[in-house]
Amino acid sequence: MLKKLASLLLLYSGIAGAQSSGKIIGKIIGTGHGPLEATVVSLLLAEDNSLVKTQFSGQDGSFEFSSLKQNNYKISIEYLGYTKYESQSIAVAQESVSLGEINLQPSEANTLNEVVIQKQKNFVERKIDRTVVNVDAMISNAGADAMEVLEKSPGIIVEENGTIKLKGKSGVMVFIDDKPTYLSGADLEVYLKSLPASTLDQIEIMTNPPAQYDAAGSAGVINIKTKKSKARGFNGSVTSRISQGKRTHYRDGLNLNYTDNKIRLFGNVNYANQKFVNDLDIFRRYKNEDGSTKSLFDQNTIMRNKVTTGNAKIGMDYYVSEKSTFGMSLIGLLKSGKEKKSGKSSLTNASSVLDSTIIADNREDNKFKNAGVNLNFRHEFDTIGRKITMDADYIKYENEIDQNFKNYIYQPDNTLSEQDELRGHLPSNISIYTFKSDYTHPFKNQGKLEAGYKISYSKTDNIADYADVMDNIPVPNYDSSNHFKYDETINALYINYSQNFKRFSFQTGWRLETTISKGNQLGNIVKPASRFKKDYTNLFPTLFLSYKLDSVGNNQMVVSYGKRINRPYFQDLNPFLSPLDKFTYYSGNPYLNPSFSHNVELSYNYKSLFSTTLAYMNSKDEINETIEINDGIYYSRPGNIGKSEALSINFNSDLTINDWLSTNVYSELVYTNYKSQLYTENLDTQGVFWFVSVLNRLKFKDGWSGEISGRYTSKIESAQFTVGARGAVNLGVQKKILQGKGSLKFAVNDIFYTNINTGTINNLKLTDANYKNKGDTRFAALTFTYSFGKSFKTREEHESTGSESEQNRVKN
Repeated sequence: MLKKLASLLLLYSGIAGAQSSGKIIGKIIGTGHGPLEATVVSLLLAEDNSLVKTQFSGQDGSFEFSSLKQNNYKISIEYLGYTKYESQSIAVAQESVSLGEINLQPSEANTLNEVVIQKQKNFVERKIDRTVVNVDAMISNAGADAMEVLEKSPGIIVEENGTIKLKGKSGVMVFIDDKPTYLSGADLEVYLKSLPASTLDQIEIMTNPPAQYDAAGSAGVINIKTKKSKARGFNGSVTSRISQGKRTHYRDGLNLNYTDNKIRLFGNVNYANQKFVNDLDIFRRYKNEDGSTKSLFDQNTIMRNKVTTGNAKIGMDYYVSEKSTFGMSLIGLLKSGKEKKSGKSSLTNASSVLDSTIIADNREDNKFKNAGVNLNFRHEFDTIGRKITMDADYIKYENEIDQNFKNYIYQPDNTLSEQDELRGHLPSNISIYTFKSDYTHPFKNQGKLEAGYKISYSKTDNIADYADVMDNIPVPNYDSSNHFKYDETINALYINYSQNFKRFSFQTGWRLETTISKGNQLGNIVKPASRFKKDYTNLFPTLFLSYKLDSVGNNQMVVSYGKRINRPYFQDLNPFLSPLDKFTYYSGNPYLNPSFSHNVELSYNYKSLFSTTLAYMNSKDEINETIEINDGIYYSRPGNIGKSEALSINFNSDLTINDWLSTNVYSELVYTNYKSQLYTENLDTQGVFWFVSVLNRLKFKDGWSGEISGRYTSKIESAQFTVGARGAVNLGVQKKILQGKGSLKFAVNDIFYTNINTGTINNLKLTDANYKNKGDTRFAALTFTYSFGKSFKTREEHESTGSESEQNRVKN
C-alpha cells in the first residue's frame, strides 16, 4: 500500500512539474513614491480566491510567480498606507503574462491626519480543530503573566499546586510556540509567571489535536503562541512591568529581529524577579474504627519563595533560495530560587486538649539550568504548497536542590522534648535527543496530505542523598536516599488528510507510536536495587467533520474525535521521598502506567458571535495526585485512577454592543466521575461544576480604553479532592502614548481577594482532611511597552522543533 501511495505521489509530482510552465510578472509603484519594496503580493485561484503563494516585491518593486500550472489566477497586493489592490482574472497557459506597472493609490487613512480605524480582535475564536484566545483582547493581561493569562482562558483551571486542568481533567500538555515549557506542576507555574503576558499573542486550546501533534496529553494540548515580528529590516520591542501584592515583583523583556533578502536574525531575553507568599492551613481529624474522633492535627505554614528567572533565545534563518531555508536556534534558561517554610502544627486529643506542638523551619535552595539547540531545514517543491521540513534537537537539563528540614517538638508546658534535622542534596540531569520530518502535499481539489516521522530518546539520572544531622554531624539516611535512572525511546509515524468541499470539509489522521522505557533503581546498603521495563505500541486516530448549514457559512456544525495518551513526567517515576515536615511526604511512583483517553465533541458556531460545544471524554489509568495516610503520616504521590469520565457543555458569545462597548461571555457546565481502587479505599466520586467568565471591553477617546472582567468556578469533584468554589473580579485601563508606538497599562487583579484555594481530601483511611491556601492573587500592576520598526510581513518563519512533547514532561 505504501509503495503504491509513493508511486502515485511521484507520478502526480511529475505530471504537475510537466504542466507548470506559466509565469506572471509585474512591478508595483506607489503613487508619488516610486517603486515599493517588500510589498506583500499574493497569488490566488480566480475560481474561489484560495491562496496559492505569497511573496515580496524586490527593491525595484518587481515580482514574479513562475512554474504556474494552466489555470485562472488573481493577484492581490497590500502595502501599509495604500489601498488594497486585486486584479481581474488572469488566464495563464504556457507563456509569460506581464501586468506591467501596478500603481497603488494612497488609502484614505493617509489623508485623515492620523485617524486609523482598526477592527478589534475577538477574545475567543473557533476553528475546526482548536479554540483560539487572543491575549491582547484583554487589557488586564498586559499587567499579568502567562500563568494568569491561562487562568483567564475558557475551560482552563489552575489548581493550587500549579496543575493545569482543561474542562475539569488533568493530563494537559503545555507548549510555547510548539516548544517545551520545560517544567510541570508548581515549577511550571513559576516558569510561566516569569513570562510577561505582553509578549504573548494567542492561546490555542486543542482537546482533539490533529495527528501531526504528539499523542501525549490525555486532556489535550495548550499551545501558547508568542508575538512574532512581521517587519523587514531591524525592529523590536521592549516591555517593563512592576506589580505590588503581598510582595513586589519585577519583570523586563527585550525582543529583536533583523531580516534582509537572505538572512533573518532574531533573539529575545526576559528577566523576572518574583517573591511569592503563601499562607497554607491544613486540618486532619484522625478517627477510631467506629468513626469517633481519635486525635486532631492543625497545621499552618507560611511559605516565602524568592525566584529569579532569566531565559533567552537567539536564532538565524538562512534563505538558501526562494524555496529552501536552513535555520538554527539556541535556547537557555537559568532559574534560582530560595524558599523558606515556617510551620506550626498542633496535635490534640479528641477533647481538643493539647498533646504537643511541632515547629518546622524548612529551607530549600534550587538551581535549574537548561540549554538546547535546534537545527531545521525547510524546502518547498513548487508553488502549490508541496514542502518538507526536518528538525533535529538536543536539550540538556541540570537541576540541583539543597534542602534543610528542622523540627522542634514542644510539650504542653512549652518545654522542648525532641528535635531533629534532615539535610537533602538532590541533583538531576536529563538529556533529550529528537529528530522529526514532515511532508505536506496539497492537491488541486482542495485536498491536502500530510505525513511524518519522529524519533525521540530521553535519558534521566536522579540522585536523592539524605542525611540526619546529629550533634552537627551528618549521618546517611539510607531509607530516604536513592539513585534512579530512566531511559525512554519513542518512535512515531503519522498520516493526515484533509479535504474541503463547498459546504462540507473533513480531516482525518492516524498516528502510530511505539514506546520502549527502562527504569533502574540502584538501591543502597539498606534498600535493594530494582529494575523495570515497559514496551507498548498504540494507534491514535483523529477525525474532524465540518458542515456549513447555509451557503455563506454563517451557521456551521463540527464533529471531532481523538484518542490520546498521557505519559508520566520523568521525575514522577522516581520513588524517592521528599519531606515537607514530619507528617507530610511527597514521592514518585515507578509503577505508573500511561493513561489513555477518548474525546468526542459536537459544536455549533454562528459567525463569530456565538458557539456551543457538547463534549465527552473517558480515560483509563488517568494520572492524578493521590493521598495515602499510613500511621498518621500523609503521603502524596502520583497514581493511576482506574476509570474517569467527563461530560460538558459550553457556550461562548462575543458581541459588540456599540462603538464603545463589547462583551464576551463564556460559560461551561461539567459533569465528572472517578472510579478506582486507591490503597485501602474504594474511590467513587462524581459531581457537577459550573464555570463562567465575563469580559467587558470599553473604548474611550484620545487613546484610552478600559476593561472589567470576572470569573467564577463552583465546587469541583476531582478524584480524591473536593476543590472549593472561587472567583475573581479584575479591572484594567490603557493609554496609548508615543504616537501609538507605546502604551501604559494599569491593572488590578482579584480586587475582592476571592481567588483562594480551599478544599477537602476524601477517601483517606480513618482520616478527614481539609485545606486552605491563600496565595498572592490580589495585586496591582503597571506595564510599559514600546515597539519600534516597520510593519511589513517577512518570509514564513520556522518556529517548531522536534522535542516539544518530551520537554513538557520535565520537572525541576
